[in-house]
Amino acid sequence: MAGSGSNQVVLKGIGLKELEEVARKMIALAGEVRVWVFEGEMGAGKTTLIRELCRVFGVVDNVSSPTFSIINEYQNDKGEVFFHFDFYRIKDISEAVDIGSEEYFYSGDYCFIEWPSQVADLLPLQFMEVRITATDPVQRSIQLTKYD
Repeated sequence: MAGSGSNQVVLKGIGLKELEEVARKMIALAGEVRVWVFEGEMGAGKTTLIRELCRVFGVVDNVSSPTFSIINEYQNDKGEVFFHFDFYRIKDISEAVDIGSEEYFYSGDYCFIEWPSQVADLLPLQFMEVRITATDPVQRSIQLTKYD
Protein backbone atom coordinates (compact mmCIF):
# COMPACT_ATOMS: atom_id res chain seq x y z
CA MET A 1 0.00 0.00 0.00
CA ALA A 2 1.12 3.60 0.47
CA GLY A 3 4.26 4.91 2.10
CA SER A 4 4.39 6.57 5.49
CA GLY A 5 1.23 7.98 6.96
CA SER A 6 0.89 11.66 7.63
CA ASN A 7 -1.02 11.13 10.86
CA GLN A 8 -1.00 8.11 13.14
CA VAL A 9 -2.83 7.27 16.37
CA VAL A 10 -2.67 4.07 18.42
CA LEU A 11 -5.58 3.22 20.73
CA LYS A 12 -4.99 0.45 23.28
CA GLY A 13 -7.21 -1.53 25.61
CA ILE A 14 -10.28 -1.18 23.42
CA GLY A 15 -13.31 -3.28 24.34
CA LEU A 16 -16.90 -3.19 23.12
CA LYS A 17 -17.88 -0.40 25.53
CA GLU A 18 -15.22 1.92 24.06
CA LEU A 19 -16.28 1.46 20.43
CA GLU A 20 -18.49 4.54 20.19
CA GLU A 21 -15.68 6.78 21.46
CA VAL A 22 -13.23 5.06 19.10
CA ALA A 23 -15.59 5.54 16.15
CA ARG A 24 -15.89 9.25 16.91
CA LYS A 25 -12.10 9.62 17.13
CA MET A 26 -11.71 7.80 13.81
CA ILE A 27 -14.20 10.08 12.10
CA ALA A 28 -12.39 13.16 13.44
CA LEU A 29 -8.97 11.87 12.38
CA ALA A 30 -10.12 10.90 8.88
CA GLY A 31 -11.47 14.36 8.10
CA GLU A 32 -12.31 14.37 4.39
CA VAL A 33 -10.73 10.97 3.69
CA ARG A 34 -13.55 8.66 2.59
CA VAL A 35 -11.75 5.37 1.87
CA TRP A 36 -10.94 3.41 5.01
CA VAL A 37 -9.14 0.06 4.89
CA PHE A 38 -9.48 -2.41 7.76
CA GLU A 39 -6.65 -4.84 8.47
CA GLY A 40 -6.75 -7.60 11.07
CA GLU A 41 -6.94 -11.32 11.52
CA MET A 42 -10.20 -13.19 11.05
CA GLY A 43 -12.33 -12.42 14.11
CA ALA A 44 -10.34 -9.32 15.12
CA GLY A 45 -13.46 -7.15 15.03
CA LYS A 46 -13.35 -5.43 11.64
CA THR A 47 -17.08 -5.83 10.95
CA THR A 48 -17.98 -4.99 14.56
CA LEU A 49 -16.06 -1.72 14.31
CA ILE A 50 -17.60 -0.91 10.92
CA ARG A 51 -21.07 -1.58 12.39
CA GLU A 52 -20.33 0.94 15.18
CA LEU A 53 -18.96 3.50 12.73
CA CYS A 54 -22.12 3.21 10.67
CA ARG A 55 -24.25 3.62 13.81
CA VAL A 56 -22.35 6.81 14.73
CA PHE A 57 -22.78 8.08 11.15
CA GLY A 58 -26.55 7.54 11.54
CA VAL A 59 -26.89 4.59 9.14
CA VAL A 60 -30.44 3.29 9.27
CA ASP A 61 -29.80 0.02 7.43
CA ASN A 62 -28.77 -3.30 8.96
CA VAL A 63 -24.96 -3.48 8.83
CA SER A 64 -23.52 -6.93 8.24
CA SER A 65 -20.46 -8.49 6.68
CA PRO A 66 -20.59 -8.66 2.88
CA THR A 67 -18.49 -11.85 2.91
CA PHE A 68 -20.45 -13.52 0.13
CA SER A 69 -21.89 -10.50 -1.68
CA ILE A 70 -18.49 -8.68 -1.62
CA ILE A 71 -20.23 -5.30 -1.21
CA ASN A 72 -23.07 -3.93 0.90
CA GLU A 73 -24.56 -0.47 0.49
CA TYR A 74 -25.97 1.46 3.43
CA GLN A 75 -27.60 4.86 3.79
CA ASN A 76 -27.82 7.17 6.78
CA ASP A 77 -30.56 9.49 7.96
CA LYS A 78 -28.99 12.37 5.95
CA GLY A 79 -29.05 10.44 2.67
CA GLU A 80 -25.29 9.80 2.65
CA VAL A 81 -24.21 6.50 1.08
CA PHE A 82 -21.69 4.09 2.60
CA PHE A 83 -20.13 1.09 0.84
CA HIS A 84 -18.81 -1.86 2.83
CA PHE A 85 -16.50 -4.28 1.01
CA ASP A 86 -15.16 -7.67 2.05
CA PHE A 87 -12.54 -8.91 -0.41
CA TYR A 88 -11.57 -12.01 1.58
CA ARG A 89 -13.07 -14.43 -0.94
CA ILE A 90 -11.88 -12.90 -4.21
CA LYS A 91 -9.31 -15.00 -6.00
CA ASP A 92 -8.00 -12.34 -8.39
CA ILE A 93 -8.01 -8.55 -8.52
CA SER A 94 -9.97 -8.75 -11.78
CA GLU A 95 -13.02 -9.79 -9.73
CA ALA A 96 -12.83 -6.47 -7.89
CA VAL A 97 -12.39 -4.60 -11.16
CA ASP A 98 -15.39 -6.42 -12.65
CA ILE A 99 -17.74 -5.20 -9.90
CA GLY A 100 -16.56 -1.60 -10.43
CA SER A 101 -14.57 -1.23 -7.20
CA GLU A 102 -12.58 1.71 -8.52
CA GLU A 103 -15.74 3.68 -9.27
CA TYR A 104 -16.84 3.17 -5.66
CA PHE A 105 -13.39 4.07 -4.26
CA TYR A 106 -13.31 7.34 -6.22
CA SER A 107 -17.01 8.20 -5.81
CA GLY A 108 -16.57 10.51 -2.82
CA ASP A 109 -18.79 8.23 -0.73
CA TYR A 110 -17.47 6.42 2.33
CA CYS A 111 -15.91 3.07 1.49
CA PHE A 112 -15.06 0.67 4.32
CA ILE A 113 -12.84 -2.12 2.98
CA GLU A 114 -12.07 -5.40 4.73
CA TRP A 115 -9.11 -7.43 3.41
CA PRO A 116 -7.72 -4.49 1.36
CA SER A 117 -4.48 -6.30 0.49
CA GLN A 118 -6.52 -8.19 -2.10
CA VAL A 119 -7.14 -4.91 -3.98
CA ALA A 120 -4.12 -2.80 -2.97
CA ASP A 121 -3.37 -1.77 -6.56
CA LEU A 122 -6.86 -0.26 -6.92
CA LEU A 123 -6.83 1.90 -3.79
CA PRO A 124 -6.59 5.67 -4.06
CA LEU A 125 -3.54 7.44 -2.63
CA GLN A 126 -5.66 9.02 0.09
CA PHE A 127 -7.09 6.56 2.61
CA MET A 128 -7.13 5.72 6.29
CA GLU A 129 -5.73 2.40 7.45
CA VAL A 130 -7.34 0.82 10.50
CA ARG A 131 -5.19 -2.00 11.87
CA ILE A 132 -6.91 -4.07 14.57
CA THR A 133 -4.92 -6.45 16.77
CA ALA A 134 -6.43 -8.71 19.44
CA THR A 135 -4.45 -8.18 22.65
CA ASP A 136 -6.60 -10.66 24.59
CA PRO A 137 -10.01 -12.32 24.03
CA VAL A 138 -11.96 -9.11 24.72
CA GLN A 139 -9.58 -6.21 24.08
CA ARG A 140 -8.05 -4.77 20.94
CA SER A 141 -5.33 -2.38 19.93
CA ILE A 142 -6.32 -0.15 17.01
CA GLN A 143 -3.71 1.67 14.96
CA LEU A 144 -5.05 4.42 12.72
CA THR A 145 -2.88 5.80 9.94
CA LYS A 146 -4.14 8.51 7.62
CA TYR A 147 -2.50 8.66 4.19
CA ASP A 148 -3.16 11.95 2.45
